[in-house]
Amino acid sequence: MNSQSGSSRNWTSVPKDMTLENITRDAGRRVMNELMGEGYVEAKDAKRNSFSGVLDDYAEEVCYGRIWSREGIDRKTRSIVNIAVLTALNRSHSLGLHVQAAIANGCSVVELREILLQTAVYCGLPAAGEAFKVAEEVLRTRHLLEQLQPEPK
Repeated sequence: MNSQSGSSRNWTSVPKDMTLENITRDAGRRVMNELMGEGYVEAKDAKRNSFSGVLDDYAEEVCYGRIWSREGIDRKTRSIVNIAVLTALNRSHSLGLHVQAAIANGCSVVELREILLQTAVYCGLPAAGEAFKVAEEVLRTRHLLEQLQPEPK
């Protein structure tokens, strides 16, 4: 028993690299691969450099390791929020990644269409139009556009 803390745990045996930062970064990397597809993080690592690497660390630790790992709302809902926000901000590259994540999180093609249509009202037609183009490309690449039935006129 450790006389200082009254605990029998030997804290000197905890690995030095087992910090909260490393634990959340590892969790974030797992979440990123689950959302964006296996190998996404490894491909991102191959492009890593000493200038922007700190931003990669932030994304892994905070965005995915802390926020996406929370239990308050499910991942599908987080994807819906991200799609709407990224559309409003006109962030096409990130939107494409998050459309892929939304599909992985269970969003249907119809749900994606309706989310983007809703953004047209609140974000404007130009932003929604760009978002539709980005999403359509992702859906085309994944051969998911065929799931849609024609809209009644």
